[in-house]
Amino acid sequence: MSLKFSIITVCYNSEKTIERTILSVLAQTYQNFEYIIVDGASTDGTIDIIKGYKDKYPCKIKIISEKDDGIYDAMNKGIKLATGDLIGIVNSDDYYEQDALDNVLQVYDEKKYEIIYGMLRTLKNDKEVSIYIKNHQWIEEDMITHPTCFVTRAVYEDYGVYSLEYPFSADYEFMLRMSRNHQVTFQPVYKIISNFSLDGASASIYGYIDTLKLKHLYGLISSRSFFLKITRCKLLVIYKILKSRLAWLRTLRGKY
Repeated sequence: MSLKFSIITVCYNSEKTIERTILSVLAQTYQNFEYIIVDGASTDGTIDIIKGYKDKYPCKIKIISEKDDGIYDAMNKGIKLATGDLIGIVNSDDYYEQDALDNVLQVYDEKKYEIIYGMLRTLKNDKEVSIYIKNHQWIEEDMITHPTCFVTRAVYEDYGVYSLEYPFSADYEFMLRMSRNHQVTFQPVYKIISNFSLDGASASIYGYIDTLKLKHLYGLISSRSFFLKITRCKLLVIYKILKSRLAWLRTLRGKY
């Protein structure tokens, strides 16, 4: 039997983008996969779109729709349901290249504990910003391209899933943890796997703070450096709040 993929999409109120994501999965040139969509009890038309495709592809698509404790909790729910040999995660505002699964297969070494990652195209307002890959050998400095990652199911089963302690950077914590596990191998593929919207949560200042906490925990930055950078972030947050408040007061004054 040929290798089976599990593809997971997590979403919440994603009616404007979810269809493109679904179509990118269903259009794969390699078709031995299951598709698990984890919806966080959307209140817009997201679930209706998903159910429409579920009706068309009942043997391919599985759906969970319930409240969760954030994006990584939703990912963990999907991983728990997965039965494939390799698990990939594509979020609801992102989409795969049509040959993504085929390109992953070309470099897969069939090891029990393996993480494959590739090149990522970033987009802003649907316009290409960059195409890049960051090698796992430098993961202590920066995260690899998580939206392109495919992880063997055994890695999740034997070494754990995403920590809910880091609501914006649990993917980075997971990859740091795996990079220190000598049983797990990383394998790059030098082809575009996924397309990523730059408007995601991890791009915010809160994502940066999460990453600083991780680097301090793993001994990648000193306590002094951590304190200085966190203080700078907090001051920036306060500045943004005050700036927003001032703008609101000016608007209010103009009404009277």
